[in-house]
Formats: sequence, C-alpha cells, structure tokens
Amino acid sequence: MKALSLLSLLFLVSSSALFSKDNSSLDKYISDNKKEQFGYDYQKNEAESSKLRDSWIAPIHLNYSYSKSNPYEVDQLNENAAIKIDQPIFQSGGIYYAIKFANASKMYSDYSIDVAKRKLIKDAISILMQIKQVDMKIVKQKLQIENSEINLKLKKDQYLNGQLDSGFLDKAVIERNFIIQTLYDFQTSKEKLISTFNTISDLDYKIAKIPYLEFIKQEEFLKHNIIMKMAKSKIKKDMYNKDITVAKYLPQVSVTAGYNWSKTDSRFNNFGDPVKKYHDYGFKVYMPININTFRDIESSRVDYLKSKVNIEDKQRELTALFEQVMQNMDNLDKKKTLSLENKDIYTKLLNDTKNLFSAGYKTEYDVQTLENSVVISELNSKIYEMDRQLELLNLYEMYINEI
Repeated sequence: MKALSLLSLLFLVSSSALFSKDNSSLDKYISDNKKEQFGYDYQKNEAESSKLRDSWIAPIHLNYSYSKSNPYEVDQLNENAAIKIDQPIFQSGGIYYAIKFANASKMYSDYSIDVAKRKLIKDAISILMQIKQVDMKIVKQKLQIENSEINLKLKKDQYLNGQLDSGFLDKAVIERNFIIQTLYDFQTSKEKLISTFNTISDLDYKIAKIPYLEFIKQEEFLKHNIIMKMAKSKIKKDMYNKDITVAKYLPQVSVTAGYNWSKTDSRFNNFGDPVKKYHDYGFKVYMPININTFRDIESSRVDYLKSKVNIEDKQRELTALFEQVMQNMDNLDKKKTLSLENKDIYTKLLNDTKNLFSAGYKTEYDVQTLENSVVISELNSKIYEMDRQLELLNLYEMYINEI
C-alpha cells in the first residue's frame, strides 16, 4: 500500500490539464530575461524594416561653411549655406517593390525570431517533461530495489538452507547492485536537467505543470506550420528582391531642388550686395548601363526560383517528420498497452495472493512484491505516455494556431 500511496502523490503533483494550442500560454515556460531579449529582437526588426521601407526617400542635404583669410594682409570673410534635395519619384516600379520587399523582409525576420523563441520554449517544456519522467523512473527504480532486496533475502535463506548454490545468490547480488546503480544514474540525470531548466526558465520545476499536448492531424500540422510560413515569406521576399534588381537597371526620374546663400565680407567687395542667394530646381533622368546587369538580374532570379523549390523540400521534410512521430507514437502506444496488460495480470495475482496469504499459504514478501509490480506496471504506462508527449512536442514546436 505504501507504493500505491507514493504513486498517487506523484501523479497529483505532476498532472496538468493545460491546453497547449494557445501559443501565448507557452511563453511562461521561458524566463522574463529571455522574453525581454526576444522583445528587443522584434523591436530591432521593426526599426530595420521601417528603415528599409523608407530608404527610397532621399535625404535633405544641409551644408554650411565658414572661412576667414587675409590675402594681401586684408581680412576676408566667406560664408556659404545650401539646402539641396535629389528625390527619386519614378524608378520603373522600384519604389513600389522596395516597400513590398521591406514588408516581406520584416515578416520573414519575425518568423525567424518566432522559430528561435519556440525552439527555446520547446526545450524548456521538454526538460520539464523529462524531469517529471525521471521522477517516475526514480520511484519505479526504488520499487525495483525493494523487490530485488526481497529476492536477495529469499535467495540467501535458500542458500543457507542448502536449496541453492552460491551462483544463484551471486546473481541476485549483482542484479540488486545494478538496479541501485541505475537509481544513482537517474538521480544524477535529474540534477543535470534541473540545472539546464533553471538557465532558461523562472518557473519552479517542483510545482510547474506541464501542458497536455493533443493530437494534431497532418493537414493541420502543415497548414499552421511556422517553418512553412517562414519558407513562404521567403518566396515573397526573394520575388520582390528580384523585381527591385530589375528596376534598378531601368530608367529613373528624380526631381532636384536647392537653395544657396553666400556672404563675402572684404574691403575688395565695396560695391554691390555682399550677400548672394538663389535657388534652383529641375529634374533628371538616370539609367545605368552596366556590364553585370543581366548577371545581377539572373542571380536574383535564381534566388527566387530556389526559394520556390525549397518550400517543396520543406513540405517533404515536415511530412516525413510527422510520419516518423506517428510511427514512434504507435510503438509507444503498444508498449503502454503491454504495461497496462501486465498491470491487470499483476493485479489479479495480487488479489489471489492476498487471499492465499490470509489462508497462510503465501508470505508477506509475496504480497509486497506483487504490490510493487502493480505500481511498476502503472509507472511504465505513465513513462510511455510521457514519451508520447515528448514526441508530440516535436510537432508543437512548429505548430502555430493563429486565431
């Protein structure tokens, strides 16, 4: 009964009913510091996108100069100021495509940040799941140690009574030692997992609940896949970049305007106004002729075609990943079913043994061993269920349900 109580307590602490399709709810698994860093990444991307989007707007040039000289031992003062602008108003579609390219680049960069963020969230949840799983393995191992201690005691009694030779006793000792060493390995593994979890999350692993991941259909997985969305946004980005490349070798029209002011103060300039000011305006047409024009255009076209081919590869890779996860889950379901079947067998044997124990035909050791075996089978099914969740987590890392 002690083993059953321990099992109930373990599941009470670690069970969770969280619904993980709400992507925003997953952010809590990473630390505030990590979230702040991602926030700055988004802000920088926004600033870079705005800068790129408005890059076609020409700067206004402000110039001012002041000089003082004394040629022929006569002081002379010169001041000059000018405001000039050279603003493109037509670039054969280049302005339109530049704005589109900036927006597409922002979307692609945002998805890149999303991918990195979700990878970190996935790592945090995966580690938390593994900690919970190791806890179950530790409980299971302690029960196996109890059973090995009982087996060792029985083998020792049989050896002393002359019913067994020393070989069987040695085997029981070796088996017990191996099980204890495995427990130590699990405890070491847990400490490593805790250390890693604390570097990426502010949550207390002891009370943090793990999300329950629901099954995703293949169509949904591919439709709401962040990797696919990023690949599609790259196609748009490369397409507009191709159009920009073509446009920069076509005719461009700019308007020009300027205002100039100068002042000369010298005794050689006693006649007339020392201040001069004038303005100018006009337009210019520009079209570069470059030996590398067609090579540059071809290079950007190849990038665009490659991104279109790449999305087919991504879809194939993601489909293969989904199928592999489904296959792994199917194997885990079989193992889980086998564990539950074992539990049923041990439960029936336990009930029969308790009756025989009451009648004096079985010992307390027999009852305790079977009680432990029932709980071990239950733990095995829970461990396989956690493995199943870890498999699904590989899909949820890329699944983004945009509502």
